[in-house]
Amino acid sequence: MKNSKVLVWSVVVALGGFLFGFDTAVISGAEKAIQLLWDLSPVEHGFTVSIALIGTVLGAMLGGIPTDRLGRKTTLFWIAVLYLVSSLGSAFATDWNIFLFFRFLGGLGVGASSVAAPMYISEISPAKSRGKMVGLFQFNVVFGILIAYFSNYFMQDMGDHAWRWMLGVQALPSLVFLLAILYVPESPRWLVIKKNKVQEAREILELIDANTSEETLSAIINAHEEASGSKQSRLFSARYKSPVTLAILFAVFNQVSGINAIIYYSPRIFEMTGLGTKAAFLSSAGIGFVNFAFTLLAINFIDKFGRRTLMFTGSVGVIITLALVARAFFIQDFTGVPVFLFVYIAFFAFSQGAVIWVFISEIFPNEVRASGQALGSFTHWFMAALIAFSFPIIAEYFGGGITFSFFALMMVLQLIFVWRFMPETKGTSLERTEKTMILH
Repeated sequence: MKNSKVLVWSVVVALGGFLFGFDTAVISGAEKAIQLLWDLSPVEHGFTVSIALIGTVLGAMLGGIPTDRLGRKTTLFWIAVLYLVSSLGSAFATDWNIFLFFRFLGGLGVGASSVAAPMYISEISPAKSRGKMVGLFQFNVVFGILIAYFSNYFMQDMGDHAWRWMLGVQALPSLVFLLAILYVPESPRWLVIKKNKVQEAREILELIDANTSEETLSAIINAHEEASGSKQSRLFSARYKSPVTLAILFAVFNQVSGINAIIYYSPRIFEMTGLGTKAAFLSSAGIGFVNFAFTLLAINFIDKFGRRTLMFTGSVGVIITLALVARAFFIQDFTGVPVFLFVYIAFFAFSQGAVIWVFISEIFPNEVRASGQALGSFTHWFMAALIAFSFPIIAEYFGGGITFSFFALMMVLQLIFVWRFMPETKGTSLERTEKTMILH
C-alpha cells in the first residue's frame, strides 16, 4: 500500500510532464500553417516557435520562488491553470500577437513544471526507487510528445483550422491535471524546512513508509539544522559549488545535443531529406514512439545500473548517429537519415532524456533544492530557446552538415564530462547525497 500511494501521487504529478511534452511538440504540426496564415518572415517564424520556450525560460528561472513560498502542491495547481488557459487561448487566437501571448503562458507552465514536478516526486520517493519515480516525469514528457505527434498526424487534414484543433485538444488533459492535483499531499521536506510542520510531515512520511518514517524525518531535521547553522546558505556560495556546476553543465549538454531542434522541426528536417509532407509527419510520429519506448526502458534500468552507466551508453550512441546525419548532409545522400534519427532518439531517451530531471532533483540539498532545480531548469530551457530560435537560420546559412557536426562535437565533450566529473547518485537518500555533494 505504501508504494502504491507514492506511485499514484507520482503519476498524478507526472501529468504535468505529459502536458510539458505535449505543449513542447504540438507546435511542430502547426508551425507551417501559422507561418502562412500570418505571413511571417523567417525571424518572426523562429520567434513564434520559440516564444513558448522564452516563457519556459522565465517559468524555470522564477519557478523556485512559488515552489518554496507557496509549496510544491499549490505551485503545481497554478501550473495546471496556466496549461488550461494557454491551450484554449492559443486555439482561439485571432491574430499573431494574441497567439504569442497564450503560447508564452503555456511556456511559463512548462518551465515551472520542470522545477516543481521532479522536485516533488524526488522528495516523496524512497531512495531505492527514486530514479524510477522521478523518471515517470520524463516518461510522461515523451508520452506527451508522442501523443502530440500522432494527434497532429490525425488532425492535419481537418481543413484550414486544423492547427487550432492541434493546439486546443490540450485543454482536456490540462483539466484532468488541475482536478487530480487537489488530491496529492504536500512534500514532507517542504513542510519541515519551510513551515516547521513536523507532525504533518511525519504523517505523510508514515503513509510513504511507516518503517522508515522516523529515520527519514530525523535525517531531514538534522540536515536542516546543520544548514541553518552554516554561514553560507545561499545557492551561489562555495558550499554549493559542486551541485551548481554539475546542474549547469548537465543542462547545457542536454540541449546542445540538438534534441529540441529535432523535436520542434522534425517534419521540416524530414522534408529536407526528400520525404513528402505526409511521410514527414508520420516519421515525426515515429520519433515520438521511439522516444517513448526507450524512455520506458531507461526508467526500468536507472535504479539498477545507475545514472552514469546510462549516460555513458547514450553519449557514445548520439555521437555516432549525429556524425552519420552530418555526413549525409555533406554528401547529399539521405538514404539512411530517418533511421539514424530514430537511433539517435533511442540513445538520447535512454540517457540524457531519462536522467536529467532525476539527477538535478537529487544533487541539491533540501535548503536550496527549489532554487537549484530552478537554476538547472533555467539553464536547460535557456539553451532550448536559443537553439529553437537559431536552428532554422543556422541550418539555412551553414547547412545541415555543419549544424549536425556541431551537435556531435558537443556530445564528445559530454562524454568527457560524464567520465571525469559526474557522480553516481543511485540508491542514496537525499540527505546522504547532500553530505557527499557539499564542499565543507
